[in-house]
Amino acid sequence: MDISNIKRVYFLGIGGIGMSAIARFFLKRGAVVSGYDKTPTALTAMLEQEGMRIHFDDDINQCDHDAQLIIYTPAIPAGHTELNWYRDNSYPVFKRSDALQWITEALYAITVAGTHGKTTISTMIAYLLRETGYGCNAFLGGISSNYETNYWHSDRQVAVIEADEYDRSFLKLKPDVAVLTAIDPDHLDIYGTPESMEEAFIQYTRNIKPTGTLIVKHGLHRSAELYGPATLTYSLNDPGADIHGTKLTNNDGGYDFSFSYKGTDIGGCHLPIGGQHNVENAIAAMSVGLMLGIPAEKLIEALKRFRGVHRRFEYVLRTGKCVFIDDYAHHPEELAALIRSAKALFPGRKCMVCFQPHLFTRTRDLADGFAASLDLADEVLLLDIYPARELPIEGVTSKMIADRMRKASVRIVTKDELLHTIENSVPELFITAGAGDIDKMVLPLKEIMNRK
Repeated sequence: MDISNIKRVYFLGIGGIGMSAIARFFLKRGAVVSGYDKTPTALTAMLEQEGMRIHFDDDINQCDHDAQLIIYTPAIPAGHTELNWYRDNSYPVFKRSDALQWITEALYAITVAGTHGKTTISTMIAYLLRETGYGCNAFLGGISSNYETNYWHSDRQVAVIEADEYDRSFLKLKPDVAVLTAIDPDHLDIYGTPESMEEAFIQYTRNIKPTGTLIVKHGLHRSAELYGPATLTYSLNDPGADIHGTKLTNNDGGYDFSFSYKGTDIGGCHLPIGGQHNVENAIAAMSVGLMLGIPAEKLIEALKRFRGVHRRFEYVLRTGKCVFIDDYAHHPEELAALIRSAKALFPGRKCMVCFQPHLFTRTRDLADGFAASLDLADEVLLLDIYPARELPIEGVTSKMIADRMRKASVRIVTKDELLHTIENSVPELFITAGAGDIDKMVLPLKEIMNRK
């Protein structure tokens, strides 16, 4: 589809983090944009302020009957009245992933895929391109703390896109530069087996345009099967990678580091956010900038001002007595990296983690991994599983994780019990983690800690 001719677009699920970015893209290009979502949120309120008409009832009388294009998210149920009305009346109805495919075909596309780090890396790349004056259109899966948005526009015909592996949607993208961070098992409710998921990531690399480049984490499983017309590997500190970090030191909750880019040493880098894994993410992001011809000095200067992504190693509170970090981590590898990094940055502090498992299937499939990761903490509070799109599975509860833990003290708590626990004793190093609605607990927890 020629997206330049689209002047009127309707979105089903417009308030989703990925959908809202595409909606903003069409709005910036002069299209009339409207949509439906299940519930009003802060994000839908912002979209309305920007000029989009949004309603929250599944009602064909409120949807746009003159729309040229209908875009829906897979989260919309198959029985949705508006979705089926549009289909029954022969409107052009497409998934979110189709819209992203058209964008990658029309623009020079930098896509970031992988089971960990893709939101942070895609945000870092887009931020660096914007701050250095290069420019890009950013389609992000999180809210940039620097700009308080998940999308920004540029006249430069370059797009930075977070490539989501859920429901295989990333396989429609046609990248010029494809970043791949990890292929650890996840979404087994969709893929069935780890091997099937790995095959999807291999296929992702085979969709790179003929003159494109693959930038891939060094040492990935099945890396010999990945494809790239040109390939660069990156690593936090492995000298076997084409791009790797050196001279890493902690500095005021962030890091100073240097890195080698294809044999050229680039020093004087400072990342002001926590998480050693974020240094590796920064190395990958800066490599994209260097590959595009942006001077290293500009990238280094911009990185010093990078404030991260909401809910990615986000400092909620930092005082001499307490550090409170909130993170989206919902996979065992992400949890392990989060806890290790926090403890390394704030050594000697007792670490309490409150984790909300996300999805019954993920908890069932990865319970051993979650237990091992959470055992890195000193004390763990487990909330009930956040179901999202799933129905309960008999026998699958947070207790599956608790029963497998061997080192940390662990309790299963309600949200009220969580607040009561912090009210009674503010921890020295406290982490909330999960992809469900645990983020709604952050503000009340912060208020308790400030008061205490």
